[in-house]
Amino acid sequence: MDKRATTKQAFKSGFVSIVGRPNVGKSTLLNHIVGQKVAIMSNKPQTTRNKITAVHTTEQGQIIFIDTPGVHKPKSKLGDYMVNVAINTLNEVDLILFVIDVTEGRGGGEEFILERLKQVKTPVFLVLNKIDKVHPESLLPIIDEYRKQFEFKQIIPISALEGNNTGALLEAIYGEMEEGPMYYPADQVSEHPERFIVAELIREKVLHLTREEVPHSIAVSVEEMKRGDDGKSLYIYAAIYTERDSQKGILIGKKGEMLKEIGKRARFDIERLLGDKVFLEIWVKVKKDWRNQERMLRNFGFYDEE
Repeated sequence: MDKRATTKQAFKSGFVSIVGRPNVGKSTLLNHIVGQKVAIMSNKPQTTRNKITAVHTTEQGQIIFIDTPGVHKPKSKLGDYMVNVAINTLNEVDLILFVIDVTEGRGGGEEFILERLKQVKTPVFLVLNKIDKVHPESLLPIIDEYRKQFEFKQIIPISALEGNNTGALLEAIYGEMEEGPMYYPADQVSEHPERFIVAELIREKVLHLTREEVPHSIAVSVEEMKRGDDGKSLYIYAAIYTERDSQKGILIGKKGEMLKEIGKRARFDIERLLGDKVFLEIWVKVKKDWRNQERMLRNFGFYDEE
């Protein structure tokens, strides 16, 4: 009997950071890899505010992905926090995925990230996203341009939205991992508590339904989650915080229609995620200039308690 046939493959594990400027598709890639929504998606920049940790587990191994806030020029204490979170992860992981949007040229955000990458020893994959939107021949000049700036371990073109070549990316990631333990149960896809995910799903609907200054001025707090007497229903009470009375009026809408639509869309996703019948109540509250108040940022979970 061939002994090689009975040799069990070593279980691999490790941590992977996903970095890139806002709106290049980091959250879309993360959600596609784990097979469900753990990071909210929007066509508005700076959607991700915290490190979103997602877990991918197979018989081959377990990869813990960290989706970081997009790197941008901060305009508030919240912005400072978001950029610091993104940069600080670079030395904490086994591999970095630097995601770029091939439909847009290299800009200040990419230059800023490249300079930071030169200061770490962590291996880096360059991930060219949104290849479904360009002609394949246009990728070669982009690849050559980035190769001149940094020595990437691998360069992999994908479409996170369509799923093109994401399997090859995942295999390449596992190829970089060493033998290690299973950090999380095999059926767990995120380290965040349900309250965090629920708040993010509500915030996502605000991003989808509002525009201009409103999306960046809101935070969502889940005040209470409790089971109904039947054990199958979930009652959720949440508050949307904004900075100005005028924004509160927009979020509520004429005869409360905007708030109803936010609640309806959020409830649909929450029920699909948790598998429970959900009763969702949302209020809108005004906290002036909360993005520059450290106490408020801590209350909303943007700073770790020391």
